[in-house]
Amino acid sequence: MSDLTPLARLGGRLATDLRDVTSDPEALDSSGWWAVVADYEGGLCCARFGDVRPAPLPTPVPGRWRGPAADDWVSSLDRAAYTEGVRRIRAAIGTGDVYQVNLCRVLSAPLPDPSPEAADIDQLTARLALGTPAAYAGTVRLPAHGVEIATASPELYLRRAGSAVESGPIKGTGRREADLGEKERAENVMITDLVRNDLGRVCVPGSITVPQLCAAEPYRGLVHLVSTVRGELPDTAGPAVAGAEDPGSAGPGSVDPGSGVWARLLEGTFPPGSITGAPKSSALRLIDELETVPRGPYTGGIGWVDADRGVGELAVGIRTFWIERDHPRPLLRFGAGAGIIWDSDPEQEWRETELKASRLLAVASGEYDDRDTAAPRGSLR
Repeated sequence: MSDLTPLARLGGRLATDLRDVTSDPEALDSSGWWAVVADYEGGLCCARFGDVRPAPLPTPVPGRWRGPAADDWVSSLDRAAYTEGVRRIRAAIGTGDVYQVNLCRVLSAPLPDPSPEAADIDQLTARLALGTPAAYAGTVRLPAHGVEIATASPELYLRRAGSAVESGPIKGTGRREADLGEKERAENVMITDLVRNDLGRVCVPGSITVPQLCAAEPYRGLVHLVSTVRGELPDTAGPAVAGAEDPGSAGPGSVDPGSGVWARLLEGTFPPGSITGAPKSSALRLIDELETVPRGPYTGGIGWVDADRGVGELAVGIRTFWIERDHPRPLLRFGAGAGIIWDSDPEQEWRETELKASRLLAVASGEYDDRDTAAPRGSLR
C-alpha cells in the first residue's frame, strides 16, 4: 500500500506531510495539527501532519473505488442473534441492572480488488459525500499504521475551544419526524443525562448546561433526535473534577489531575455515551457479553486537534467504513446498532439497524444512484 500516501481530510482541511504517529494522548496538548482515531476498545492513533490547508471533500474518480458486491456483506450478529440480544437486554432492564444498552453488529465484505488503484479509502469518502453528506465527513489514511477510514458521521462526540467543551449526542432514529415518539425521546433523555455526567467529571462544577434537548434534525433518508451538552473546563493547572454517583454516570471518581486536557477529556468521557448505554459501566459489561467481534473505530472517536490553538473536534465513529488488510482477502467493515430500552421490540430494533446501514452499504458497493429516491438495492445477511 506504499502507493497511497498518508493523509487526513477532517474539519474542512486536507492534511499531508505526515510527521509523527503516537498512541499517547498527551501529544494532543503539545504542538501541531493532529488527526485522531480512538477505537472503541481503547486503542488510540494520533497522527501529526506538517501541511494542513483548507480543502473540500474529494470528488469521485472513476475506477478508484471498487466496493464489495451487495450480496457479499455478512453480519457479526444475524437476525436471530441480534433479536435474542435485545431480549437479553430487556431482561437485564427488568431486573434493574441497566436502563439502556446500544447493541451493535459489524458488517464485513471482502474487497474485490485491494490494489491502491481500486481500493482508495479516500475515494469511498468521495462517494459517501455525494450519497450521504454529513457534518463530520472525512478520511484518515495511514496505510503503514493499519488505519484506513472513511466516515460520514453526523454526531459530535467532543468539540473543544479553549476551556469550552461541547457534545452533541444523537439517540432516536426514524425515516420521518413522525416516527420519533416517546420511546425515542426517552432514549435521548437518558443518554443526554449520561453525557452530562461524563462531562461533569472533567468540567467546573455547575458549568454543565443542556441548551438543546431532543431536537429533530433531518439527514439524507433519516431523522435523528439530537441534544447539546456544554461545559467549562477548569484551569489546566488545577485539579480534576470528581464525578458524582448518578443513575446515568459511569461511577464516582476523578480523572488524573496530572493529565493534559485532551487526555482528561478522553479519560472522563470515552467511549461516547450515545453508543454504550446507561449506567455506562453496566452497559459496557452487557455489550462485552453480547457482541461477538471488536467494534474497532466504529463507535469510537474520529477527528482532529490543533494543539497550538487549543481547539479540536471529534465525531462519534458512526456511519463509518474501515479497511482491515490483515486477512487473506482484505475486508471492508461497517457497523450498525440501536439503543435498546424496556419498550424496545426486537424485530423493530433489527429493522432500525437495517435502515441505518442500507443506504451506506449501497454506496460502498456501487449499488446506489444518488438520483434515485427509492430504497437502495441489496440486503444484509
